[in-house]
Amino acid sequence: MQVFYYILTLAFYLLAPALVVYLCRRYSLLAKIGPIMVLYAVGILVGNIPSLPSEIALWQELLPNVMVPLAIPMMLYGCRFKREELGLQIKVSVSGFLSVAIAVAGGYMLFGRELNEGAEIGGIISGMYTGGTVNAAALQTIFQTESSTFTLINSYDIVISFLYFVFLFSIGIRLFRRLYGEPVERAMLDAIDSADIAASVSEVSDYEGLFTREGVKQMGKIFGVTIIIVAISGVTAILLPESWFMVVFILMITTLGVAASFVRPIRELKRSYDVGMYLIYIFSLAIATMADFSKIDISAGLNQIAFMLFAVFASLLLHAVVCRILKVDADSMVISSVAFINSPPFVPMAAGVMRNRSALVTGLGAGIVGYALGNHFGVLIERVLEWL
Repeated sequence: MQVFYYILTLAFYLLAPALVVYLCRRYSLLAKIGPIMVLYAVGILVGNIPSLPSEIALWQELLPNVMVPLAIPMMLYGCRFKREELGLQIKVSVSGFLSVAIAVAGGYMLFGRELNEGAEIGGIISGMYTGGTVNAAALQTIFQTESSTFTLINSYDIVISFLYFVFLFSIGIRLFRRLYGEPVERAMLDAIDSADIAASVSEVSDYEGLFTREGVKQMGKIFGVTIIIVAISGVTAILLPESWFMVVFILMITTLGVAASFVRPIRELKRSYDVGMYLIYIFSLAIATMADFSKIDISAGLNQIAFMLFAVFASLLLHAVVCRILKVDADSMVISSVAFINSPPFVPMAAGVMRNRSALVTGLGAGIVGYALGNHFGVLIERVLEWL
């Protein structure tokens, strides 16, 4: 019986995105919302069903860790890269770290002073909102904070991240594009090659012909190249200290994915982006089902959740202002914000919503910098907050 539930829950994760994509193609309202937001809603509803089979926990842990490393190189194969990427990376990284530092300091002054271990919480979320959960866990060990404090940080982060994505994916991206004075049509045309423009208009690929003889053959090539890239990246990263594994792993996957895009037969695998995007749909659904709101006691930690809310949305606003001053385009600002606030695994999801493949490299680059410097940054911010 247990095996049946494992198979059933896996089938849900693998097939539900296909149904959502079909419905988004059929109904214009769902198409405007987009598959990712629909999958988030479905996942949250499923994750809060009473008496959910415990077998789902295995896939909640496994699928995000598998889908993202496979999706990243697939979505990079068809990209075109420009020489000015390095300068852009420096601008968004400086803006991101500066914005989080100011936002966390402001949030601490308003809400954090009243908290037990307030400075430590500020340090942990500084690492979390420039790197990721890996950095937050490392900082919790450094500061020796209570396990209950760290549990609350992660629980509240689920709610805040959901609100952050709802804002960005509903009105945020369009709002920033308008405020930056950059026509959306030009950004799309720069990012998407001519063969994909027609499919991109509705934001949803129809995956037509994917399971024909030619489609299956192409998928075999896509997965073959990708597995080789992931294997090389994993072997390289595992040889280094554990604290560097995630940094090196994501860096290697991204670097090899970019390198593969210069190989013409790989670049011409037109289905690679669609296949990678489907894996991101699975990732989105798996992440959303983890949002069990019954375990979150908001009333018991209003100051802490207010601290974290302020840090996220104030840093987004500051990042937008600084990037505008530095003449960074709207999409690069948004994708780097996602990389900092939610970590690199969420970057392909955001790029898919924006319909901008070229933003992938900018976002992943910012996320790698965040992974690498997040621990040092968190310690620095904790010391500053103690002084305040």
